[in-house]
Amino acid sequence: MRDPSIARSVALFRAFRREQSDPGRCYALLARDAAGQIERYEPLRDRLVVDVGGGSGHFTAEFRRRGARGYLFEPDVRELTAHGPPPAGAVLADGYLLPLADGTADICFSSNVLEHVADPRTFLSEMIRVTRPGGLIYIAFTNWLSPWGGHETSPWHYLGADRARARYRRRTGRPAKHTVGENLFPLHIGPTLRHVRALPGVTVVTARSRYAPFLARAVTRVPGLREVATWNLLLILRRSPYDGSRSAAPATETAAG
Repeated sequence: MRDPSIARSVALFRAFRREQSDPGRCYALLARDAAGQIERYEPLRDRLVVDVGGGSGHFTAEFRRRGARGYLFEPDVRELTAHGPPPAGAVLADGYLLPLADGTADICFSSNVLEHVADPRTFLSEMIRVTRPGGLIYIAFTNWLSPWGGHETSPWHYLGADRARARYRRRTGRPAKHTVGENLFPLHIGPTLRHVRALPGVTVVTARSRYAPFLARAVTRVPGLREVATWNLLLILRRSPYDGSRSAAPATETAAG
């Protein structure tokens, strides 16, 4: 699927609509799409790829299919086994403290995890730590003011998280999977972009809407509008190649505003 394009966006949206009934197809398609995005900047073949919070391993499986040495680190055993046996070598581990030495990974990957952690800055710092100098960091998350920011309670989260959960319970007869302040946290694009741009030893390669059919980079440059129209923010960062320290000059963005 050409990225960005209307056909790609429609295909992904249709897959998301069937996530509950056909999760394998949904996540396999998303994994192929994410792997294609990575390979614009770094080949996957023969690279060591760390998938942080990758659930049952669809992304890791796709990275391995493309020749990478992919390893899955997932903190929730229920997510790890939700769709069958996890990939060989999967590790039950917290993204705040990965059991890896500094500079281990060629590529560190995280898809739709950042909005589920209480301390996203520590999570990002750990991803950077385990990435080698010159390596790539892929982070994508659903921002709170996105139409999908409330996850299964969307778009009613615009009226308040508690009200959205109550409506979901009345409509489905069961509690929502996500609770704001417990396993879902309001995350906003503006503060996140300012934080990553100021990180020492890291360059922002691109900041864009992950699923947009057009103007994928342009929308993230407009304060206010980007909080709603981005839907899901994709950040690709590159760790400074100069040395292994974290004391390089503050990052500057090269491909997005």
